[in-house]
Amino acid sequence: MTDMPDSVTVFAPASIGNLAVGFDMLGLALAGVGDRVLARRTDTNGITVAEVRGLDGELHPYLSTDPDHNTASIAAQALWKDYGGDGGVELKVHKGIPLQSGMGSSAASAVAAAVAVNALLRNPLAVDRLLTYALEGEKYASGGLHADNVAPSLMGGMILCPAVLLPDTVRVPVPKGISAVLLHPELQVNTAHARRRLAKGYSMEQWLSQQGYLAGFITACATGNIPLIGKTLKDVVIEPQRAAAVSCFGVVKEAAERGGALGVSLSGSGPSMFALCKDNVASNLATAMEQACRGVGVQCQSWVSPLDAPGAYVES
Repeated sequence: MTDMPDSVTVFAPASIGNLAVGFDMLGLALAGVGDRVLARRTDTNGITVAEVRGLDGELHPYLSTDPDHNTASIAAQALWKDYGGDGGVELKVHKGIPLQSGMGSSAASAVAAAVAVNALLRNPLAVDRLLTYALEGEKYASGGLHADNVAPSLMGGMILCPAVLLPDTVRVPVPKGISAVLLHPELQVNTAHARRRLAKGYSMEQWLSQQGYLAGFITACATGNIPLIGKTLKDVVIEPQRAAAVSCFGVVKEAAERGGALGVSLSGSGPSMFALCKDNVASNLATAMEQACRGVGVQCQSWVSPLDAPGAYVES
C-alpha cells in the first residue's frame, strides 16, 4: 500500500506503429515528443475532463471533453471502474502530438491517462496490467484492437504485441548504434478511414514475403545484425496501398535511402515517415528528409530517437 497523491502529471511518448514489417503488431516508442495528462482526485464520482489543450497551448477546438468521447477519459474510466473506489478523477489533457499524424496521438493520451489514474490508486497496478485499460481508449479512436502504438508508449522501447498474444507482449532487444528518425509532414491521415480502405485479401506470395521480413527483422534486432536490418525493413503489403495518400512520401523515401537509411516506411497509417539508420548519420538524415519534404511544398518537422526510448512516466 502506498500514500495516495492528490494529483499527478504523466508524460506518454509518441510511437511508430507497424515499423514497416509488423502491421498492427510491432511498435517503437519515440523520444522527445508526447502527450501530458494531469489527473486530480475529486469528491465527485467518476471521470471528468476539465480541458483539452492543443499544440499551441490553447483550448482544443474540437477534441471532446465528454468523458465518453475522449480516448484519455475512456481509458481512465475503465481503470477507475475496476479499482477506483469512492470519488473520482478530473483530467486535463495537453496534446503534444499532432492529430492524425501516424505518431500514436490517441494512444499516447490513453496511456498517459491510464498511468496517471493508476498513480492515484491506493494500490497501483504493475505497468503491464495497464495495457488493457489504455487499449480501451485506443479502440475508440481507431476502431480496432491493436496495441502497436499503445504498448510502446506505455512500456518504452520496441514491443511485439500481436492481438493473439494480448494482453501479453514481448520486448524486442534493440541493437546498439541505431537510431530512428521520424519526419512529420503537415498533412493528416485519418487512421480509421485508412484502415477501411485496405484490401481484404492478400496473395500467398505477399503473405510469405511479409512473414519473412518480420521474422528476419526481429532476429536482426535481437542479434545486433545491422546488415540484416537493412535487408528486412520492408513493407510489401500495407505501404503500397497507403503511400499515394502522402504526397511527399516518394521524394522523402528516396532522400532517406540516399542518406544512408537502413529502411524507410510510413509510421502507422501516415502521413509521418520513419527511417532507421546508424547513429552517426541520424542528424544529417533528418535534415535530408526535411529538405526533400519542403522541396515539394510541404512543411514538416523531425525527431531523432534511440530505439530504447522510455515509456510513460510520472513527471510530478
